[in-house]
Amino acid sequence: MRQVLVYPGEDGYWVAECPSLPGCISQGQTRQEAIINIREAIEGYIAALEEDGLPVPEERESLLVAV
Repeated sequence: MRQVLVYPGEDGYWVAECPSLPGCISQGQTRQEAIINIREAIEGYIAALEEDGLPVPEERESLLVAV
């Protein structure tokens, strides 16, 4: 399980990103679509790393607070 941040983007789309996988980001017209899309992006990201014989970054446990 990986931490995912979902937030409204400037263009009216929802943005979803996975902080433990640098550059793994997606979006969707709805929050739910963004979540579905980031799941696919995470799977593809990890598959690409494994295919290239690269290590998969571990999930970092952290607390995020919006101020």
